[in-house]
Amino acid sequence: MAESRAKEAKTAPAAVNMRGLKCPLPVLKTRKLLSKMTPGEVLVIECTDPLTTLDIPNLLRETGDMLVSDSKKGRVLTFRIRKA
Repeated sequence: MAESRAKEAKTAPAAVNMRGLKCPLPVLKTRKLLSKMTPGEVLVIECTDPLTTLDIPNLLRETGDMLVSDSKKGRVLTFRIRKA
């Protein structure tokens, strides 16, 4: 049982609050975080800058990482990214 909890903790996505940051900061910070991650890890980014809907997918095309999902709730845009 403790082993399964350890496995869950290892695969739990890291969440980063980037609300209030304006372009280009969310993309620059996302790039830096992704560079420190290992393949398979998931990063969750929460932003309020509408330009991230264009910038994050463009960044992922450059890095080869995968956009698992994106959503919008009010002004908050959430991106789930899996490191390739």
